[in-house]
Amino acid sequence: MDIEQKTIACLRALVIDMTNKANSGHPGMALDAAPALYALYHDHYRMNIQNPNDFNRDRFVLSSGHVSALLYALLAMCHLLKMEDLEAFRQLGSMTPGHPEYGLTPGVDATAGPLGQGIAQAVGMAVAEKKHRLYFHQGNHYIYCLCGDGCLEEGISQEAISFAGLQELSHLILLYDENESTLDAPTSHSMKEDVAKRFQAANWNVIKVENGEDHKAISEAISKAKESESKPTLILFHTKIGYGSPLEGSNKAHGTPLGEENGAKTKENLGISWSSFTIPSDCQEDFDKARAKLIPLPVSSLGNEEMLKKNSLNALENVALKESESTRSISGRILEAMVKSSPYWMGGSADVASSVMTKIKDDPSFFPTSVNGQNIEYGIREFAMAAINNGILLHGGIRCYGGCFLVFSDYMKNAIRMSALEKLPAIYLFSHDSLAVGEDGPTHQPIEQLVALRSIPNLVTIRPADGKEMKGAYKEAILSEDHPVALILSRQNLPLLDKTSEEKTLKGAYLIKESENPTMEILASGSEVSLALDVASMLEEKGERVLVASFPSMELFRKQETSYQKKVLPLPYHKRFALEMLSPFMWHEWAKYPIGVNRFGASGKMKDVEEAFGWTKEKITAKIVSYLKKEEEIE
Repeated sequence: MDIEQKTIACLRALVIDMTNKANSGHPGMALDAAPALYALYHDHYRMNIQNPNDFNRDRFVLSSGHVSALLYALLAMCHLLKMEDLEAFRQLGSMTPGHPEYGLTPGVDATAGPLGQGIAQAVGMAVAEKKHRLYFHQGNHYIYCLCGDGCLEEGISQEAISFAGLQELSHLILLYDENESTLDAPTSHSMKEDVAKRFQAANWNVIKVENGEDHKAISEAISKAKESESKPTLILFHTKIGYGSPLEGSNKAHGTPLGEENGAKTKENLGISWSSFTIPSDCQEDFDKARAKLIPLPVSSLGNEEMLKKNSLNALENVALKESESTRSISGRILEAMVKSSPYWMGGSADVASSVMTKIKDDPSFFPTSVNGQNIEYGIREFAMAAINNGILLHGGIRCYGGCFLVFSDYMKNAIRMSALEKLPAIYLFSHDSLAVGEDGPTHQPIEQLVALRSIPNLVTIRPADGKEMKGAYKEAILSEDHPVALILSRQNLPLLDKTSEEKTLKGAYLIKESENPTMEILASGSEVSLALDVASMLEEKGERVLVASFPSMELFRKQETSYQKKVLPLPYHKRFALEMLSPFMWHEWAKYPIGVNRFGASGKMKDVEEAFGWTKEKITAKIVSYLKKEEEIE
């Protein structure tokens, strides 16, 4: 075999060695996609191994994250991983986890694994690349992505593909390994469409390579794809899963290591005679010589992050507050000032910009004819919106936000989880946050959604009570460097309260009503804070002495020192109550008696719905009195 074929065989040998040693992993697609990724990394992929995070480098997203063994083999040949890293494949604490993780392994540009999200993240990277190349004139590089049949079966892939074609992301090149197999069965059992026509209908170029073993044909296809000026490109190549192994062509090769016997037979079939976990010197030399020509061009320092934060904070402080206003409206005015303070902000909503207040006035929106636009019109694509924003943030150089109704955060939850896992400072704006949505009824009235968001590690959720807390929430979002922030916004107007505080919002919870020798405490967030104050007044007429705490963020409060937490929660657990017009599920951490909503809502006027569900100061007061009597009986 020639040296190029030998190097491809070397990559396949390392895949066999890693998966067999770990007795875990997915050798099937990793074996058949080796020629394609060899062509990419050997002939095209620009990355400086001395600085693998160089801004002007190409990006590669392994949307089929289960093919990680092949990526790690390539990164070892790029001198970014050591052989002992490959030997520790899928082991606790190693740099070679089961699916690639951004920030852990050098040369990994995105976390991948949940199928389809990699494609959407690559689309986001291509948005950022286009903005920087054509508007900021900073850099010129390509976004590559490898996917398989599984990624294209996930619904998010079509959302992202459609958006990419609309935006004419010409520097996006998607490599599609059509090995006609999923984990459970041949692909023919689960899809029948003509994939090429699907992409062409979405305004993509399509280049077909009949023989996926022909690395030169794939390399030529990549070169041709780079000539595109107005469309992203799909390169479709046909392969046989588990190439060279006794399981070749069978879905059984997908997710099970070959084992010692089949691994040996595969190596024999591929002409591999060298020992395990070895890169022959002539293969390494072949790779090094080719890659020496692929150093990215330098770009002047971006230097926009510090200025973006400074300008955004200044804009935030200059926003005047009103005596009565919905928090979605306050958010919209803050967002407008913030985005106009720096061209390095981009974002929008999943077709509800006028409701979530994300539309920046007098902005042309980001389109092929207006790359200066900061609004992004995502269409009705909540899941893709969140994943695309993750890609924009992974690319670097731009900060972004995305919004929709809180109830539809369910559509995008896995991408929100990905933001948190990748430690990205994404901003999520979720309006229509309670039963107070009113006439739109139970399909639009959130119940369990806030609980779901609060359950995601490394995501900070904040539900502000008024404009001052809204400013504090935005400050947390602007200053974040390693976690996403979700802002939960009201549809209805809320009063500007006397004792709320922008700075104390950053502590997660604080007292807004104190009392000498208190007998009980009410905790509340968002629109229920003003209700809690009204209820406290009624209870005091009955002889109680009531503390009230605004509790905008459980996550921020957990970060505070115990001494501070005790100041906010000075009374015993059984004397604490909580109010929130959503599921009360997580409030048990802080209060024995959380009052919330445990069933779906109903359609009607806001006041009628609140009355029917017991959300009036009189009914809440009566409920708390009944709990107090229960405690007296216990004592």
